[in-house]
Amino acid sequence: MTDPVSEWHRLAGSHVLLDGFHALKHAVRFGAEVPVAVTADRAAALALADELAPDVRGTLDALLTEVPETTYASLVPRPHPTAVAALAVRPARETQLARLAHTPRTAPVVVLDNPRNLGNAGAVIRLAAGFGATGVVTTGTLDPWHPTVVRGGAGLHFATAVERLAVAELPAGPVFALDPEGDDLRGVDLPDDALLAFGSERSGLSAGLRARADHLLSLPMRPQVSSYNLATSVAMTLYHWSCGAHGAP
Repeated sequence: MTDPVSEWHRLAGSHVLLDGFHALKHAVRFGAEVPVAVTADRAAALALADELAPDVRGTLDALLTEVPETTYASLVPRPHPTAVAALAVRPARETQLARLAHTPRTAPVVVLDNPRNLGNAGAVIRLAAGFGATGVVTTGTLDPWHPTVVRGGAGLHFATAVERLAVAELPAGPVFALDPEGDDLRGVDLPDDALLAFGSERSGLSAGLRARADHLLSLPMRPQVSSYNLATSVAMTLYHWSCGAHGAP
């Protein structure tokens, strides 16, 4: 039997860190390949599975190996309250790009134009997965598979396509970009094949993305309020799309 700690050290750096029970749960639920998973308290982790994820309890039971708490803490940048961590195989870039490019699309692609905050990017990926978006694309230097992003996304990277691309490499489809000077979102129907683009937290849309945009849209906002959080903006826009596509709940 392979020693899980030795296997961890062999794979770390080339695999995706799943930090916490919920990240592992979601990754397993959406088909991730997980070669090693550890916990400082196996009984507690399986009790969580019984309560929150009975559909993958058997898989987690087979995956999880208990290690001393100090060993667990040495394997992760910041111990998670659930004391669970795992390493997963990152989906092949070719597979992700094919999912993003496939047409006709039944749900939009979210584009984060040069995002800066790792936690915001993770929250957006979690939202996109929840709404069934085709995927999330980032431009710029931020790695959307950074461990902090995966932690913020609760492992839901495996439920949608996540890639980093240049603006010129974006998949086909009409680009609806959020901008304070755009048309009110509430008066626009967002098609399923849309690319919904959001500028960086500090500087908004880049010149390249703005030039690529087919439509500029704005979110309803009270005067003198400067902006919404990035994830909030994405949530409002995806909700508006979902109401148009599927009818208001």
